[in-house]
Amino acid sequence: MLPVFAYIGPGAGFAFLGSFLSLAVSFFLTAISLLLWPFRAARATIRRKLSLRKARVRRIIFLGLDGLDPRLTERYMAAGKLPNFSRLKQQGSCHRLRTTFPALSPVAWSTFATGVSPAKHNIFDFLNRSLKTYIPELASSKVRPARKVLRIGRWKLPLSRPAVEMRRKSESFWKILGEHSIGSTILRVPITFPPEDFNGRLLSAMCTPDLRGTQGSFTFFSTRPERPETEGGCRCALRRTGDYLEGSLEGPDNELLEGGGTLALPFRLEASASGDSAILRIAGESLPLKLGEYSPWFRLAFEAVPGIRIRGIARFLLTETAPEVSLYVTPIQIDPEAPALPISHPAYYSAYLAKLLGSFATVGMAEDTWALNEGAIDEAEFLTQAYGIMDERERMFDNALAHTRRGVVACVFDTSDRVQHMFFRHLDGNGDARWSGVIEDLYQRMDRLLGKAMENVDDGTVLFALSDHGFCAFRRAVNLNSWLQQHGYLALVEGAEESDRYFQGVDWSRTRAYCLGLSGLYLNLRGRESCGIVAPGAEAEALKGELVAKLSGLRDEERDEVAIRQIYPTSGLYKGPYLGAAPDMIVGYNEGYRTSWDAAVGKVTARVIEDNPKAWSGDHCVDPVLVPGVLFCSRKIDSVDPGIEDMAPTALDLFGVGRPVWMDGKSVFGSA
Repeated sequence: MLPVFAYIGPGAGFAFLGSFLSLAVSFFLTAISLLLWPFRAARATIRRKLSLRKARVRRIIFLGLDGLDPRLTERYMAAGKLPNFSRLKQQGSCHRLRTTFPALSPVAWSTFATGVSPAKHNIFDFLNRSLKTYIPELASSKVRPARKVLRIGRWKLPLSRPAVEMRRKSESFWKILGEHSIGSTILRVPITFPPEDFNGRLLSAMCTPDLRGTQGSFTFFSTRPERPETEGGCRCALRRTGDYLEGSLEGPDNELLEGGGTLALPFRLEASASGDSAILRIAGESLPLKLGEYSPWFRLAFEAVPGIRIRGIARFLLTETAPEVSLYVTPIQIDPEAPALPISHPAYYSAYLAKLLGSFATVGMAEDTWALNEGAIDEAEFLTQAYGIMDERERMFDNALAHTRRGVVACVFDTSDRVQHMFFRHLDGNGDARWSGVIEDLYQRMDRLLGKAMENVDDGTVLFALSDHGFCAFRRAVNLNSWLQQHGYLALVEGAEESDRYFQGVDWSRTRAYCLGLSGLYLNLRGRESCGIVAPGAEAEALKGELVAKLSGLRDEERDEVAIRQIYPTSGLYKGPYLGAAPDMIVGYNEGYRTSWDAAVGKVTARVIEDNPKAWSGDHCVDPVLVPGVLFCSRKIDSVDPGIEDMAPTALDLFGVGRPVWMDGKSVFGSA
């Protein structure tokens, strides 16, 4: 996740626009649905029986283990530490799984869902750039405010719902199956916000915003002096007043009231005499807190105008009580029981899960990696949070398996990705000995999860356990914007030696190339970018060839290592209607290297290559040939070189549904 990724969401304050009038609309649609249900059920039963005549299976289970690395998996299997993976390999098959260019979760899981390359599904990174302003924006979705608003004095009451746009294109395999009356339950597969309408159930995942409209921003309250800058969240003061402390928890902006500002909930924190607990008094309720223990999910309501409240959930963690007092608050998340934006299909599905299983995290990047990066929580507290979220997901997965006897169950667990991001520096005894076994323990937890899934396999069920990419170390950071500036491809305004974020200080009239996001290298193309100067055609192709030649094999002279293995022009990687939206080149970093945090958000600094100082020490934003995923299957597969694009056509094939001609993948069972 990028340093400011948390702030590049659909826009703070969006939530009210979706909540106003939504209750009445929901009641109306529910009533109609109930009246039509008997007819729809009878029709669906007939169509399902006809469709399943061609099917070779009754059920498919996709167990997604984000970031599970084949080399580590093979090492732990060889040591006898992953018995269920070993058993599944013996009973069925085990392969490395080709990932996408680039090897990023939103890109790869979009290809998993659609069976097509990025040029056909339009997701190339976490971030895209505005062609008018060059400012980064979220690549996967966009929320636009209500078009019709009634103004009464200072009040702005929406008369229409906001437009929530899914920017991923092409069709998911579960939608195609649904058209053949084959239902699916899709749990937390990345890039499913907003949820699409199809024959099945879905809970959105990566890029689902929090209540503030960000991609997950924590709050850290403390009596300690404030630090000048915090990434991925905010630090706020706890003020001593007599025997207690006071603070104010900020929520979304109040867009229903002209000049309404940011909604907030003042609170009081009363520490116990023993110092191992406190009482949090907020929104008229009292929440007991124990030092070092997360609270349960706590419901929060922000009143925009009388009678209209925006509801969210958060967890609180008292991290210290003496001599200083500090309180960590998770990102305030959309309440699954009263969602301000659509996070599930059908709309009631999130509430059903919350009522049945208990409340749960809803923001796309639920494990708070930036809180650990910024020291708001420590390693032990991060792991407690991450495995708590995994437990929530596992209960949903168990419920889906129990209630889906025919069709598809797909669930992605991203704990494997987040823990590796934050603990790779400790792998093999290279870091703090206390955490040297965390990643091995993580893989064993994934093995136990696989064992539970295998209990649901029978003659009519096929199980796939897969990851979207592998992992490697991230020790050194490369700022290609700085390299471009030093070699005359990017220019700063006169007198500037560095630029600020979002290319503030870049002179576009003299800039020919720039870097943005985790893997993209762009030309400043005339007729495409608002201030483009590179002529399309021969001039652009010559410049691409020049950059490919100079940057492929770029060395880190301080370490005497290759930092960039290969630069890949995207025109040679894939074809499709959205190729024009792709970066002009994909940067294939070497193992141990990645784009710098500054370069990812358009910043030019003095150094090209430097150490990565953050806890985020493992990554996969490298040359994709270095980080394939894994694929285990309960049956023998025919493909000798499976790719993640093959999963969608495989699902269709197993249910006897023809593969659309626009799909790039093929069934791994070799069916025509």
